[in-house]
Amino acid sequence: MSARLFGRAVSAAGVLLVVGLLPWLTRTDPARTILHARYADRAPTASALADIRAETGLDEGPVRLLGRWAGDLARGDLGTSWVSGQPVRPDVLSALGTSLSLMGASLAVAVLLAAALSLRTLRAGARQRGAAYERPRAGAVAAALAALPEFLLAAVFATVFAVQLGWFPALGWGSAQQLVLPALAMGIPAGALLGRLLDDALPGAFAERWVATCVASGLRPARIAGYALRRVLPPLLEQFGFVVVGLTGGAVAVETLFAVPGLGGTALSAALAQDLPVLQACVLLLLVLGLAVGAAVRAARRALLGPALDAGALPALVRPRPARPARAIGWTAAVLGTALAAVVVAGLLRDPLAVDAAARLAGPSGAHPLGTDALGRDVLARLGHGAARTALAAVGVAAVTLAAGVAVGVLTRWTEGLREVANALPPVIAGLIVAGIAGPGQLGAAAAVAVVAWAPLAAHTAGLYEEERAAAHLEGAVALGAGRWHLLRHHVLPGVLPPVVRHAVLRIPALALALASLGFLGLGAGPPAPEWGRMLSENMPYAERAPWAVLAPAAALACVGVLAVLLAALRPRARTAR
Repeated sequence: MSARLFGRAVSAAGVLLVVGLLPWLTRTDPARTILHARYADRAPTASALADIRAETGLDEGPVRLLGRWAGDLARGDLGTSWVSGQPVRPDVLSALGTSLSLMGASLAVAVLLAAALSLRTLRAGARQRGAAYERPRAGAVAAALAALPEFLLAAVFATVFAVQLGWFPALGWGSAQQLVLPALAMGIPAGALLGRLLDDALPGAFAERWVATCVASGLRPARIAGYALRRVLPPLLEQFGFVVVGLTGGAVAVETLFAVPGLGGTALSAALAQDLPVLQACVLLLLVLGLAVGAAVRAARRALLGPALDAGALPALVRPRPARPARAIGWTAAVLGTALAAVVVAGLLRDPLAVDAAARLAGPSGAHPLGTDALGRDVLARLGHGAARTALAAVGVAAVTLAAGVAVGVLTRWTEGLREVANALPPVIAGLIVAGIAGPGQLGAAAAVAVVAWAPLAAHTAGLYEEERAAAHLEGAVALGAGRWHLLRHHVLPGVLPPVVRHAVLRIPALALALASLGFLGLGAGPPAPEWGRMLSENMPYAERAPWAVLAPAAALACVGVLAVLLAALRPRARTAR
């Protein structure tokens, strides 16, 4: 317990320290940024900048400024905004309430979608219908939905359901109708990811011997399904916690498009304006939320698995080997991969920077198979050249986060607090910090995503690691003289790595989306570099007139997600169920 508390305290203090030092870490003069945010037309004279530094305390240095903020915080005062001059507390608490309301609605959408995606596997397994439950059923659909950018869904929903059909308001906040479209845009990708993870874990539960015994005893399928859910949920509960925090603080793009005054948008505006007290308050609230959600998740896991973990009698959760090779999956992956590669190669043979002013927003033709964008640049060329910046960067970040997640997850007792703190820091906020230090760019965006993206894999590893260590067969191995390294290599990791690797592969499109989101917000590769997120950002205002310019990068992201899931499904499994 002391190690966990120490890890949380040190991690949270480290994040707040970095945020507090942001004015001294950035390449720009914070006083100039604050002056421009306050008075857009005022000249940045030496006296004006000196007044700003004296008023905000920037001339005192980082140590005294952080000490003063900590003293105010101890008295319950979150400070005064450097830009507006108003107290920070009312605005950030109001923004938190808005984000929590939006998160609740989005989480409801996500849970319903996750249940729908895993329903076929759940029903087949509860009835033990031959080999129908041995392979997850939701793969391609879940991957395609998970790969859809939130900001693209938000734009499409606003265009179709708000502007064209008039069913819902397009902007604003305050009524139930204004909650629907943002919640759908955020809940669908999150629900697809949760549904895919749940669907991937269910076959292992239904392959255990107790299921066949329950079926033979005449137990109702609904009860068997409930027991199976209780069996697979504990390792996945932390993923639900990650989604809760991510939906609260990571909805910057959706909040911006729908003009929702949430915490993510407030933090983004504060970071861009160098309004340090507001940014510190937003990050502090997200950290508190992350730690609270982590505590709730631990309590729920303990309630579900406590006796089994203490008794060391928990069987390893292993997905069964399919009875027949998945030839259809292999052919589908081959066709999809070949088609995507052909599009990328065709795009690489074209110039992504060539501008044809006479062909602005031109439709698909022989000269431009995927049409042109708002500047007359070839969409196919920019799609091909952007593949390396988005898809390959996502694969590289996935490899780094997989290695880091497994290493950190095995040290679960000492790194639990670090995982919760990393989860509480959305990639966009991390991107703002990294961009402020290193400047916007592809490398900075990849580093910002990697800084926080290892946490879900570490949480998944820690949950599975804890259950594997409680397996009964480990006692036999210890009795035969097996050492710690032998147990880890031959008994624990073989049960942990396969689902975590599949999880890492499944997150490749999510990482591509995170990179695309940073590009959408101008924190990724700078113009005119071709990058899928920047393509979406640049062409979103012309989506009605030239939908091909938006659909091309969105379809590419969806193809990457489906291909990742198909390749993970083809991965050989060396273990069999015990």
